This record gives sequence, C-alpha cells and structure tokens, in this order.
Amino acid sequence: MDNRIFSQLRRWVREGIVFILLALAVMWGVDQYRKPAIPASFSATPMQSIDGKLYDFTALSQERPLLIYVWATWCSICRFTTPSVDKLANEGGNVVSIALRSGDDAKLERWVEKKQLTVPVINDERGALSQQWQVSVTPTLVVVSKGQVVSTTTGWTSYWGMKIRMWWAGV
Repeated sequence: MDNRIFSQLRRWVREGIVFILLALAVMWGVDQYRKPAIPASFSATPMQSIDGKLYDFTALSQERPLLIYVWATWCSICRFTTPSVDKLANEGGNVVSIALRSGDDAKLERWVEKKQLTVPVINDERGALSQQWQVSVTPTLVVVSKGQVVSTTTGWTSYWGMKIRMWWAGV
C-alpha cells in the first residue's frame, strides 16, 4: 500500500514538473513573439515625467537594473500589474513607467493622484514612443542593465516575477 502511494506521488510530481516546464516554454514563446523591438538608441534622450523630472535610462541602469513599465489607464490587465510595480517602486526599486495613450499630462496626473501611484510616469500621449519601440501589448515590462535591454515580458506579471527579473538582471 505504501509503495503504491509513493509511486503515485512520484508520478504526480513528475507530471507536475513536466506541466510547469511546458507552461514556462509557452510563456517564453509568447513573450518572444510579442517582444518589442526596442532600438539600440532607445535611451539616447532623457525623458520628462509628468512631474517635470528628467529620466536618463542609461544613467539609471548603470548601478542597478532599471524596470521600465509600459502601461495604459485603459488597460484592464494593467489594473492588476500597476499596484505591484508601484509597490516595487515604493520599496526603493529602480522603476520608471511610461503611460501609453492615456490622455494629456493633466488628465494623466489626475488619474495617478486618484490611484495614489508613486512610480514616476512619463506620458506617451500619442503613442509615438511606443510605436518607435514597437510596443504592441500593454503591459510591457523592460529590464535594462547598464544601458542594455536584458529582459522583456508582456502581459500580467506578479510582484515576485518582477523582483526575480530585476535580481537576475543584476547578477
């Protein structure tokens, strides 16, 4: 009886591992398909946030990895991801966000205040930056280390998924 239970448990563990590996392979494949084609010169010009501060992605990513979070106020998935990004920023994470086609600065600033977000927000009001970067999915998360894109992912990502990507980029 004990042998049979152990054998069944071992089979479930083996099938669970195979399932997890297949799920990871599918997620990786989807990310590769939807991955933005960020140009090499993406960080050549500092960008201004809605509060007037300038952000230089290359400089910000020299000491520790930078998470660039591309999102939109109208994005339903972003409603679940944005709080995690903001939590990461509140904990001292190196994070900058880019709001895609979410209105003018005043409208976006009201939305940010209403949601009590503390993450810096750069407004891509007309989508020119996202078009240049070929971002076709929101949310998109880009990890930059020493001025180079080291990781991109699209769609929902957990807080721990972001932390792991940032940690991995810094290793």
